[in-house]
Amino acid sequence: MGAHNGNGAGRPSEPRRRSELKRRFEPIAIIGMRGRFPGANDLDAYWHNLANGVESIADLTPEEIRAAGVPDAVSRLPGFVNRSPLLDRVDEFDAEFFGFSARDAALTDPQHRLFLETCWEALEDAGYEPATYPGAIGLFGGCEMSTYLYQLHQNRDALQYLDGMQLMVTNDKDHLCTQASYRLDLRGPSIAVQTTCSTSLVAVSLACESLHVGRSDMALAGGVTVRVPQRGGYFYTAGSILSPDGHCRPFDANAHACTVGVDLDFTFADDRLLIL
Repeated sequence: MGAHNGNGAGRPSEPRRRSELKRRFEPIAIIGMRGRFPGANDLDAYWHNLANGVESIADLTPEEIRAAGVPDAVSRLPGFVNRSPLLDRVDEFDAEFFGFSARDAALTDPQHRLFLETCWEALEDAGYEPATYPGAIGLFGGCEMSTYLYQLHQNRDALQYLDGMQLMVTNDKDHLCTQASYRLDLRGPSIAVQTTCSTSLVAVSLACESLHVGRSDMALAGGVTVRVPQRGGYFYTAGSILSPDGHCRPFDANAHACTVGVDLDFTFADDRLLIL
C-alpha cells in the first residue's frame, strides 16, 4: 500500500530490484538429457527417426493382441485398431542398484522404475553425483495412471499378500518424484506434475521457475508413460482424440488424430550459463 500512497514504503530498493530481476532472467543451461521412446532407446536414435520420418507405431498380430488379454470377439469388432507404440525392456530393472528387494521391484509400476533409472542416467550424463553435490537438486515430473496396479490386483493369488501402503508408494503417480528423490538422495523440491499431455513441458517450466527463484540449484524435469500390457490395441470412437487407423500425421493435410503414446524423457539443468 505504501507504494501507492506516494511514500514508497514497502517498495524494494533499486539495487535489490535489479538483483531480483537479474536472478529471475538469468540464463539456464541444459547440462544433461536422457530419453527412451518407441523404436528409439536413446536420444540419438530418436533424432535419427525424426529426421528420417520413421514411424514407430507397431502393427500387432492376432496372437499378440490375444496374449494381451483381448478376446477375438473384441479385436474383430469395427473400430478396433491393432496398432500400438512399444517401448523396449519395460520389464527390466536393476533392483539391487537402487536398493529394491526382488518383491518390491515386482510390485513397482514400470513407469516408476524407468523414471528412476532415467533420472540416474540424466545425472550421469551431466556428470554430477547427488551425494557429493552441495546444492539442492529439484525433481519435477509426472506419469500416467497406473495400469500396472490393475495387473497386480488381477494376480493376487500369485502375489499373495498385497500391502496397500506399499502399492500406493510404488504405483500411484503422486509418489513418483518423492520416491525417486529419496532413492537418489536429491535434496531439492520434489514435485509431482499432472497436466495430461503437457505434463513434461509443464514440469520443465516449473523446474525453470525453481531455478530462477533459488529453490533449486539444479533441477531434473520430465515425464513417463508406460501402459501395460503394451500390445493391446485400442478402440476408435468418431470425434475422439485417437486415430482411426493407428497413424499419427502431425502438420499434414491428412492429419485427423493421434495415437496412444509411451515414452520417457528427461532434462537436467542448472542456472549458471545458457547453451544454445
